[in-house]
Amino acid sequence: MIRVATVLTHRRATDTVDALAALIAAAERAGVTLRFDAEETKKHGLVAQRGIDVDAPLARDVDLCMVMGGDGTILTALRDYAGTTVPVFAVNFGEVGFLATLDPDGLDADFDRAFAGGFDTLELPGITVGHADGSWLAMNDISVHRKPGFRVADLGYALAGEEIGRVRCDGLVVSTPQGSTGYNLANGGPVLAWGVAGFVVSFIAPHSLTARSLVVAPDDLLTINNRSRDEPVEVHVDGRPVLQLAPGEDIRVEFALATAVLAQLPGASFYHRLRERFGRLAR
Repeated sequence: MIRVATVLTHRRATDTVDALAALIAAAERAGVTLRFDAEETKKHGLVAQRGIDVDAPLARDVDLCMVMGGDGTILTALRDYAGTTVPVFAVNFGEVGFLATLDPDGLDADFDRAFAGGFDTLELPGITVGHADGSWLAMNDISVHRKPGFRVADLGYALAGEEIGRVRCDGLVVSTPQGSTGYNLANGGPVLAWGVAGFVVSFIAPHSLTARSLVVAPDDLLTINNRSRDEPVEVHVDGRPVLQLAPGEDIRVEFALATAVLAQLPGASFYHRLRERFGRLAR
């Protein structure tokens, strides 16, 4: 039973005005309370009223997280609710929206269905990144980049304690199955179907004829080392910089099974989603 839902929206409030009005109306019909944090409250000029909590800190004991945005907003929601059973129900207001539950058409009935619990759920894995300065969770990918204006990165990588290779490149990307259709695909890496246990490593502009993408078993620890003597590199989590890796330092990357929950329409499949989202870009 859905009684309380968090709401997260696209950074451009004008894009979601009509959809937000439809969501509020559907919540009122269903007797659902919507929670908006301080940023969302200010963005939409909301005021407290029955069924709408404003300036509400993120609560992890809600029944649903409603997202209206692109993959960046959806990833934020998945990270926020990682480790819980709260489903993320997402309406695509971005370019590709590969993680979105649906597109913004006919939302009145779709929101009624969402609040009635009329959706399937899919558990999504993540990737954890460990370093002396802390740890981070990625739902799509982590990437290591040479810094702008600096020389090419020199990266060593090892799996399960065995060194696999050393590559001079612009960087590398480690992707979950759901993230494999993003940066990894742009690098020429393989797409991993949802449900595959494991992750993929691909390289950004490698200066080598032997650097090839690699699919890694879920229990194998990946270690990435900055082999440069002078040049730091940047580590990004789901596209956001989180760490500068000094020469000689390394990060530890591990697969994390069943980290977050994504809502999807009944009967939806990964292959249908793949055809619809990427077939659309080709037209």
